[in-house]
Amino acid sequence: MDGGLLFFFQLLVSGVAVGCLYALVALGFVLILKATDILNFAQGEVIMISAFICYFLVTTLHLPFLVAVLITCAAAGLMGILTERLVLRPMLGEPVFAVVMVTIGLSIFLRSMTGILFGHNNLVFPSPFPKETVKMGGIILSQTQIWIMISTLALIIAFFLFFKYSRMGLAMRGTADDQNVAQLMGISVKRVFAMIWAVSFVSAAVAGIFLANVMVINLGLSFVAVSAFPAIILGGLESIPGAIIGGLAIGIIENLAGGYLDQIIGGGVKDVTPFVVLFLILMVRPYGLFGKKEIERV
Repeated sequence: MDGGLLFFFQLLVSGVAVGCLYALVALGFVLILKATDILNFAQGEVIMISAFICYFLVTTLHLPFLVAVLITCAAAGLMGILTERLVLRPMLGEPVFAVVMVTIGLSIFLRSMTGILFGHNNLVFPSPFPKETVKMGGIILSQTQIWIMISTLALIIAFFLFFKYSRMGLAMRGTADDQNVAQLMGISVKRVFAMIWAVSFVSAAVAGIFLANVMVINLGLSFVAVSAFPAIILGGLESIPGAIIGGLAIGIIENLAGGYLDQIIGGGVKDVTPFVVLFLILMVRPYGLFGKKEIERV
């Protein structure tokens, strides 16, 4: 294979691995937004806290990685339920701006508590994945990247089956489409809201655990969620498939821009590329690839 073409495919596949993490983060945002019309600005802190919890379970309590992952996901789900019950439910009926400010306040509180409990130092996660790389047709991937893609695919399939066939999944879909009709059909909307927050936080926890394997763990890990906003806008604010496709697209575009343009400009392009894409999307198609164009007649 030609060297230039091989370099392109290397960036492409590596971008898919990054995009998988963006997709998980975007999925957590969209699940809550679609059902409750709330943009949870504390989602990044859930990613960060999950990484710290998993690190603590593995390094301090010496639990096996898979056990630590399950406990971390369970803790994240419980945190989602408590957040909905204790923080968001009292805000029902309040203006959207007030609810958004509550989620911002929650993010500040969670960040401060994480710093108090775990400190402010950079921590390195003891990765459970082998350090040997895998070479496929000239493309080199780390074991972590491979497991990120496999785990994301498995989680997406599990979500699909859950939403399509389970009783709670059908209730969630019905509530997201029309809360009033769901209540008339006997669905407990409050219970569904709690479960949606739990599922959203679990998705963020999985992203946080894998991010801990590719980045240092510190309070700045929460800012990864900011890079998921372009993925949400690209896919459509309330589209679950759009969040997944948007996350993959942003990861690929970011990696390609970093691989080619950083050599020309001298660095920094990769970090700003998602937001350049965001601005372009807002100018050309502000409702995203799979979003619904709202027309208001007066």
